[in-house]
Amino acid sequence: MIKKFISVVAAVTFNSFIVLSYAATDSNENEEVAEAEDNETESEADDEEALELPVDSTIAQKDTSDCDEIKDVACLHVPEAMEVSLDSLISAYRKNYLQSDCITDSLGEVLEDSVYIERLKAIPSIMEMNYNNIVKRYIELYTVKKRKQVEYMLGLGKYYFPIFEDVLDSEQMPIELKYLPVIESALNPRAFSRAGASGLWQFMFSTGKMYGLDGNSLVDERRDPFKATHAAAKYLKNLYGIYKDWSLVIAAYNCGPGNVNKAIRRSGGKRDYWAIYPFLPRETRGYVPAFIAATYTMTYFAEHKICPANIQFPLACDTVHTSKRMSLQQIAAILGQDIDVLRNLNPQYRRDIIPGSKEYTVCLPSSAVNGFIEHEDTICNYKKEELCPQRIQVEPASYGRGYYGPSNGRVYRVRQGDTLGAIARRNRVSVAQIKRWNNLRSDKLSIGQKLIVR
Repeated sequence: MIKKFISVVAAVTFNSFIVLSYAATDSNENEEVAEAEDNETESEADDEEALELPVDSTIAQKDTSDCDEIKDVACLHVPEAMEVSLDSLISAYRKNYLQSDCITDSLGEVLEDSVYIERLKAIPSIMEMNYNNIVKRYIELYTVKKRKQVEYMLGLGKYYFPIFEDVLDSEQMPIELKYLPVIESALNPRAFSRAGASGLWQFMFSTGKMYGLDGNSLVDERRDPFKATHAAAKYLKNLYGIYKDWSLVIAAYNCGPGNVNKAIRRSGGKRDYWAIYPFLPRETRGYVPAFIAATYTMTYFAEHKICPANIQFPLACDTVHTSKRMSLQQIAAILGQDIDVLRNLNPQYRRDIIPGSKEYTVCLPSSAVNGFIEHEDTICNYKKEELCPQRIQVEPASYGRGYYGPSNGRVYRVRQGDTLGAIARRNRVSVAQIKRWNNLRSDKLSIGQKLIVR
């Protein structure tokens, strides 16, 4: 497998090779590992079987051998995040879902191909915004069937898109990549896929670790909008260093470089997404079209009479650093903040606890930052035992006479030939008492065993 990977990615530096080969393994958990050297006479049937193996980022709605993805909308592989019901998305934030003042058309409309083509051409993008019947089906999915989810994501985008834009711009990456989390997570930082990917950018746990995202029982930085976006930008930049084509980069982000490399090889070495399209896993075939459709929809939502939801998210926010253990509930109580707002701003804290074992960041509404700095000690001490318990030094209770035995009981070492009855008579106690004091369930003894006998 390593020889094969090196032959495809010979120009990559050693460090990038290590990172991406692990990433490929991580993203392809459900894909069979290719042999070190493929036999040139590999059969057509074997190829087809390999292509049908599932990957983790999207779900199939129809899986039949006669499925025509271009003509049959049921063949579309809808991004898993878009399958979450609207009620679930709203309850994840525990906020009111309010319609804006614009006039909403609840049905949606399918437009002429020429309209879609002209609008895609007008998007200022260095990435190719190709159009065909597959892309059209995904545009219809977003603008007709999933309009409510789009409204909700547009409302969240007012908060998240500026974060993505700042990071992508600083890394000199295409700004339109900010729409990748739309199909990855529906802009839900708590999204958790069936394969175990988490966060806005849907990192697997091991991949997140490689890109500096901490993870433990209290903290999951894959859910941190800032840190996860920086990690995703680095990963995407590494992929672009290999493929030099953003469509291939997006495909590799979904199914892993291993599957893209395999598709390139099976296509005869072609390095164009639509040329290798038939050789990609079924789910990934819809990933780039879904990205193009999401970019279109997020750009032209007003033309489709889709109104952004009024989601109560504080747009003016700032981060503070703390190395003290505290809970979001303590912060909310002392600073007079809505606990749900704090949870939405800090989704990386799984149980509302900031561990304090090292320096952590806390995102707060800008109006609460000064109060946090001034009252940090008060926050830590407020109902500490109730809201942020942590027992370190604990003294065990001393056992009473009725449990294992007297606290100052005498110890007897079992010798050869001893029985419980003989030991009990010798010490003027009952067999039941010895068994209770020593938590014995049977009468069997072993030589050298210590027993409390009084």
